[in-house]
Amino acid sequence: MKTFKSDLSNSECPISERVSGRMLRSSLLGLVQKDYPQFTVENFLSRSELDHYREAYIEHFLKKQVGKISKLEKTVMTSLMKNTTLTDKIDAEENEAMTFGQRIADKVAIFGGSWTFIISFGLFLLVWISINILWLANRAFDPYPFILLNLILSSLAAIQAPVIMMSQNRQEEKDRERGKKDYMINLKSELEIRMLHEKIDHLIVNQQQDILEVHKVQIEMMNDILKRIGNG
Repeated sequence: MKTFKSDLSNSECPISERVSGRMLRSSLLGLVQKDYPQFTVENFLSRSELDHYREAYIEHFLKKQVGKISKLEKTVMTSLMKNTTLTDKIDAEENEAMTFGQRIADKVAIFGGSWTFIISFGLFLLVWISINILWLANRAFDPYPFILLNLILSSLAAIQAPVIMMSQNRQEEKDRERGKKDYMINLKSELEIRMLHEKIDHLIVNQQQDILEVHKVQIEMMNDILKRIGNG
């Protein structure tokens, strides 16, 4: 396997990982030259070393914009450097972080706020009243005014109140997690757009330099032709 020697670490790296200093944007080149002043556009570095300075550049940008870098920003940086999808990772972390009680609260909130619960509970009341008034008549186990049913309903209401509070707390947690997710995705998009702008600026500068070189060569050729015509 062909290798090359990195001008930063002086270590042997695969030739496929070689990156020319000419390909570095001015911002990244400045970061590299802070640590290695002897590095120029004529030198080479490995892709892993380039990723290190890209991460350092993004970290410097985030510190400048938001101050102290939190866990969310670090997650965004890792996703940006590894070119991975951010939403899948966030969903996986959210599912892993859910406790057993939170899962129960979600299921109870889904069932308690559905038409299935309302219709089932209405049928239960109708059957209970019908049995005690029509079917059992004089030997009803809960005659009118249905004291046992009132006790059951009171107990259900007492249990329902904390369940509703639990579901509301869980919904607030979901809203906070959704806000974090939106923030991380927007931050990653902003960083990618910023890097894309710098890449485009870098390409434009290089193209202008190439065009200038072509113009210089053309002028030299024209001068040679004029000299030949003059001598002839």
